[in-house]
Amino acid sequence: NNTCGYPITMSAEEDARWLRWVTQQFKTIAGEDGEISLQEFKSALHVKESFFAERFFALFDSDRSGTITLQELQEALALLIHGSPMDKLKFLFQVYDIDGSGSIDPDELRTVLQSCLHESAISLPDEKLDQLTLALFESADTDGNGAITFEELRDELQRFPGVMENLTISAASWLMAPAPRPRPHRPRQLTRAYWHNHRSQLFCLAAYAGLHVLLFALAADAHRHLGASVMVAKGCGQCLNFDCSFIAVLMLRRCLTWLRATWLAQVLPLDQNIQFHQLMGYVVVGLSLVHTVAHIVNFVLQAQAEASPFQFWELLLTTRPGIGWVHGSASPTGVALLLLLLLMFICSSSCVRRSGHFEVFYWTHLSYLLVWLLLIFHGPNFWKWLLVPGILFFLEKAIGLAVSRMAAVCIMEVNLLPSKVTHLLIKRPPFFHYRPGDYLYLNIPTIARYEWHPFTISSAPEQKDTIWLHIRSQGQWTNRLYESFKVSDPLGCGSKRLSRSVTMRKSQRLSKGSRILLENHQFCNIKCYIDGPYGTPTRRIFASEHAVLIGAGIGITPFASILQSIMHRHQKRKHTCPNCQHSWIEGVQDNMKLQKVDFIWINRDQRSFEWFVSLLTKLEMDQAQETQHDRFLELHMYMTSALGKNDMKAIGLQMALDLLANKEKKDSITGLQTRTQPGRPDWSKVFQKVAAEKKGKVQVFFCGSPALAKVLKGHCEKFSFRFFQENF
Repeated sequence: NNTCGYPITMSAEEDARWLRWVTQQFKTIAGEDGEISLQEFKSALHVKESFFAERFFALFDSDRSGTITLQELQEALALLIHGSPMDKLKFLFQVYDIDGSGSIDPDELRTVLQSCLHESAISLPDEKLDQLTLALFESADTDGNGAITFEELRDELQRFPGVMENLTISAASWLMAPAPRPRPHRPRQLTRAYWHNHRSQLFCLAAYAGLHVLLFALAADAHRHLGASVMVAKGCGQCLNFDCSFIAVLMLRRCLTWLRATWLAQVLPLDQNIQFHQLMGYVVVGLSLVHTVAHIVNFVLQAQAEASPFQFWELLLTTRPGIGWVHGSASPTGVALLLLLLLMFICSSSCVRRSGHFEVFYWTHLSYLLVWLLLIFHGPNFWKWLLVPGILFFLEKAIGLAVSRMAAVCIMEVNLLPSKVTHLLIKRPPFFHYRPGDYLYLNIPTIARYEWHPFTISSAPEQKDTIWLHIRSQGQWTNRLYESFKVSDPLGCGSKRLSRSVTMRKSQRLSKGSRILLENHQFCNIKCYIDGPYGTPTRRIFASEHAVLIGAGIGITPFASILQSIMHRHQKRKHTCPNCQHSWIEGVQDNMKLQKVDFIWINRDQRSFEWFVSLLTKLEMDQAQETQHDRFLELHMYMTSALGKNDMKAIGLQMALDLLANKEKKDSITGLQTRTQPGRPDWSKVFQKVAAEKKGKVQVFFCGSPALAKVLKGHCEKFSFRFFQENF
C-alpha cells in the first residue's frame, strides 16, 4: 500500500468511486471558468513552499495553457496515486529538472533541497545546505559528468528499499477520497495482557465498590423502619463519610513517596493516586446529589403530613426542626456543602485547569478545609472517620510547610530556551536528597506569593551543587515566570553577576560537559522555596531489565535526570583492562538491574531539540568506545514536522541527510551521532525490535500527551510490556 491508503491496483468499483471524488473536488477548487489556476492550486495543496506547488502545477498543465482542466488533473492524479513506481520516478525527475534539460545540475538540486528544508520546517545554514547538496550529487552522479541523469537518479533511489513504491504527495489531502469509516470502538476485553498491566487497579476498584455496597447496605438496613427515602439518604451518607475522609489520603505525597520504597508499591496502584482521587471526587458529587434528593423527598413527605409543624422550606433551610447533632444544623450545612462541592467540581474540570486558569482551580480546591468543618457539624459520625486521615494529612502539611520555609533557597542562573521553556538552576540545599525522576513544588514570591507548582527535577542526584528545572510556559504562572526574565535586568539579576559567574562555573564542574545551549542566559539571586522531593513511577526504572523511555516534547524532563544517573551508574560498573583494553561489567551494590535502555524523544520542531542536545551529546560521548550492538543506551530521535522519504517534497533531503550523516558520523539537524528520523515512530516496528533484542523483561515509561499514552498502552498490551505513565 502507498501512504495515501490506496492499493497499487484498484478494482473497477474503487476506480469509479475515486474518479467521482476527484470530479467533486475539482468543482469545489476550480473557479467560475471551470479550470484551476496556479493560486487556486497552491491554496488547495497546502504546501509551505511555493516551489513545489509551481513545479507540480507546471507538470499537471500538460497543454501549457496556464490552467488545469479536469482531464489534466485526473490524468496526473491517476499517475501519482496508483501509477507504477517508474511513472512516479519520471514525475519526480521532472520536478527536480527545473530547466527541462533532461538532467539535474548541482544548482537545481540545491534549489530543490532548500525547498525541501522549508517544507519540513528545518533550518540549516547555507554551508550545511551546500554540504547536503554535494553529498547527494556526488553519490548520484556516478559517471562524474557534472549532471544527474534519469538512470542515475533511479539507481540512487533503489538504494532505499520501499521508497519508490510508496512515493506520493502526502500534503495534498484533497487528492484522496475520504477513508472508509472506522469500525465502532469495542470495549477492550479483559485479556491476559490487560490484566497483567492493570491488576492492582482492578483489584482496588473492586474492593472500593464492594466497600461501598457494604457500607450502604448496613446503613440502609439500620434505618429501614423510617422508609425508603431515609434508607437511601443514610446509605449514601455512610459512603460519603468514608469518601470525604479517605480522599485526602490519596494526596499525601510524602507518605506515597515512602510507600514507593516498600513492597506495597508492587501491590497498590500508587502511580494512579491522582486518577483515584478524581474518581472519588466524582463519586462524592454523585452520592451527594442522591443523598440530597433523598432528603428532599423525605422533607416533602414530612411537610405534607398533617401532624408536621414545619413547612418544607423550614425543614430544608433552617435549624428550627432541630435536625442534626449540633443545634439542628444538618439541613443548612447540607445545602452549603452541596454548593461548595459543586463549585469545586466545576473548577476542577480540565477545561478550567488547562486553559490558563489554574489559580481558579487552586483557590477553590482549598475550600476542602471548610468542607471538612461543615461535615463535622453536618454528620454526627464524620469526625470519627476523619480522625486518622485528618491527623496524617495535617502532619504532612505541617512538616512540608516547616521544611520548605525553614530556609529559603535561591535561583542562581536562568536560561530562556526555545518554545518558551525556562531553565532554572537553583542552589541545592545541604539535606535535599532525591532520586532520578522525582519532582518538587516551587514557590517564587516575586511571581506569586502563595502559589506552589510541581515541576520535575531534570538534574541528576549526582550533581551536588544545583537543582535543574525546565519549565514550559503553558499557564498564567509559568508565562509570568518566563516574561519576568525576558526583561533586560530582572529583579535580582543585575548585581555582581560576573562574580557569581566565576563562582558558579567553579562549583559546577560536574555539569560542565552537559551545559545547555543558551539562548538567553542570566545570573541572578532570586529567593524561592521548594517542597519535596516526591516520587514518581519512574523510580521503577532501575529495577527494570530493559527500559524503554519515551518522552514527547518537554516530556523529556524526568528522563534527563534519569539518563544522567543511569550512565553514571553504568560507568561505575564498567571496568577496562589498561593493557588489552578489554572492558567488562562488574556488579555494584546500586540496585540497578538494567541491561539495556532505549530512549525515544519525539519533538514537533527542530529547535525543541536544543533543550537537552548538550546532555545527549555527552551521553553519546560516554559510549564512544562501544560498538553499536553493545551499546547500553540507544537514542532514537523523531521530528514530527519533517516529511518522510515517501514524500516527493522530502525524499531528496532525507537521502542527502542520510549520506552526510554517514560521512560526518553526526546528524545535521541536532549534531548528535543519532540520526533524527522524520515523522512519527512506527510503534509496531519499534516494539518488535525491542522484543527481538531479548535483553530481559521490558518496561515502558512515558511522559507526554494523554492521547499518545493511549496508543502506547495498547501496543504494550499487545507485546505484554509493562506500561507506566508519568502524570504530565
